[in-house]
Amino acid sequence: MHNLHPGDFAHNQPDVLVIGEALVDIVNTREGTISYPGGSPANVAYGLGRLGVPTGLLTAIGEDEHGTAITTHLHSAGVRLLPGSTSLERTATATATLATDGSASYEFDIRWELAPVAPATIPKVLHTGSIATFLAPGAATVRTLLEQSHDSCLVTYDPNIRPALLGSHAEAKQIFEDLLPLTDVIKLSDEDAHWLYPASSLDDVASRLLNHGARLAVITRGAEGALLATPGARLNVPSAKTHVADTIGAGDSYMAALIFELLARGEKAFASPALESIGQTAALAAAITVSRAGANPPTSDELQARLEGLEQQPLAAV
Repeated sequence: MHNLHPGDFAHNQPDVLVIGEALVDIVNTREGTISYPGGSPANVAYGLGRLGVPTGLLTAIGEDEHGTAITTHLHSAGVRLLPGSTSLERTATATATLATDGSASYEFDIRWELAPVAPATIPKVLHTGSIATFLAPGAATVRTLLEQSHDSCLVTYDPNIRPALLGSHAEAKQIFEDLLPLTDVIKLSDEDAHWLYPASSLDDVASRLLNHGARLAVITRGAEGALLATPGARLNVPSAKTHVADTIGAGDSYMAALIFELLARGEKAFASPALESIGQTAALAAAITVSRAGANPPTSDELQARLEGLEQQPLAAV
């Protein structure tokens, strides 16, 4: 395990560039309706900013009330919006309805059309995912940026499958698999894995991802923990026990902490001994997020405090 150190936001260039949608989550609860800035890629960018990582976001929002809320939210964590990100007539929304167990279902009002701009420099890590990689016309621009960058930086990908916004299963699966050779690290939830490959076990899905060229495949299983797999090792890392307020943003917090670990460890992140620590850090970040309402990821101080208090538990190799 290592200490977390906030980054210097005065850096001219971000260490991580996130490409993808930013929107406003409108959450319906028994107590009423609450709005939060959201969107999986924007949540990952915000989570990285909270962990002290210099981060930029290339997205598409409008110059409206929702767009202003998103911009203010991201800036509060030190995340910079790249030029061209304010390009839509109106900002997208996702209406989330919470079930009694805290899980959320979504309805979307979104247009995804990314301005044809390229980053001034190549970051250390480029992350993308979710609606941005599937929804035309912006998905084509995202693919082009991955093609231009994948030989020069580490690429991470979380498809965060939203079936209501996708075409046929076959089409979505093809889009997903066409992007895999352009990525180094792929994270799926178990729901994503079962939707993409309904006849396959999670172990088989991890093998498929590695066979497509991923150096690290991660499949999260909510309270059941996560499977982390490289070509040379596999490990089941348990989740961190916590009270669940809701699950909004949990996977995105996990992804942000995973990217943080990749940055901190460099090439050592892909060695077998690192998998346990990487999985524990990401699991703790997700646990902190689900313990409070909305996509509210931990700060570096909060995560460091939980890491220092973590009692080591034996993990099962698979």
